[in-house]
Amino acid sequence: MTTRNWSAFLLLGLIWGSSFLWIKIGLRELTPLTLVGFRLLFGWLAMTIAVAIRRPSFPRSRRTWFWLILMGVTNTALPFLLITWGEQSVDSAVASVLNSSVPLFTLIIAHFFLTDENMTLPKVAGLVLGFLGILLLFSRDLGKGGVTQGVFGQLAVVVAAVSYAASSVYARRTLKNVPTFVQALVPMLSGDLLVWIGAIAVDHPLTLPAQPLTWVALLWLGLLGSFIAYLLYFYLLHQVGPTRTTLVTYLFPVVGVAAGVIFLGEHLDWHLALGSMLVVSGIVIVNRR
Repeated sequence: MTTRNWSAFLLLGLIWGSSFLWIKIGLRELTPLTLVGFRLLFGWLAMTIAVAIRRPSFPRSRRTWFWLILMGVTNTALPFLLITWGEQSVDSAVASVLNSSVPLFTLIIAHFFLTDENMTLPKVAGLVLGFLGILLLFSRDLGKGGVTQGVFGQLAVVVAAVSYAASSVYARRTLKNVPTFVQALVPMLSGDLLVWIGAIAVDHPLTLPAQPLTWVALLWLGLLGSFIAYLLYFYLLHQVGPTRTTLVTYLFPVVGVAAGVIFLGEHLDWHLALGSMLVVSGIVIVNRR
């Protein structure tokens, strides 16, 4: 990768890795639907300004518009809601590690849908190692009384990782000629409309945050975690491919665990430490040449 690609890669990792901390902070006052709604609202407002300045060409094909809107569900609304809902019962550090499994699922999906992403024996070994790490993280919330709420929270984050992986492969395959700004704006807008419909139906009456720190969290998640991060994500996706782009999740455990332990006082036990090592090791093996 070029120096420009590496810079975008590192910045994206820092922004998304710290997002799990800000989601946890936002959940102190808001429900998952309202939090995601405000996050995407700030994100697409900023993206609209950028699009007005850059003036990219929008697609004319109805089929392309349909898939862009669908990406608003699979790559935006659904994973954002799943991660936010999961963090109600899961530490931000654990969520960051589980979400770092995106490259593992990307490899499996890309093997069947992309011609230049083939599965090999070492990659299968990496997948097994990564999934062992995921299972170890799940085990920390398996109490003697049965399955706890934390297990469902972790499962939600893993499903979000699968949704991200499938969306990245699909975007690489079908949306390569769509401008980056359009790929970011349309899914963000369609995803936010869907989320607010749900928020109005479920979270009534809607309430605004009272704490300044909550607004800081929403602005961080919207302007950096959605606006800037999406531009970086789609830029890398078409510059270096889906598998290399999802390697940014290498940084999630480092940033996410450190932020959760330092700023939220989350517990760093052997399940989290060893599970993180197994997941990251599996991702490294999967992506070795």
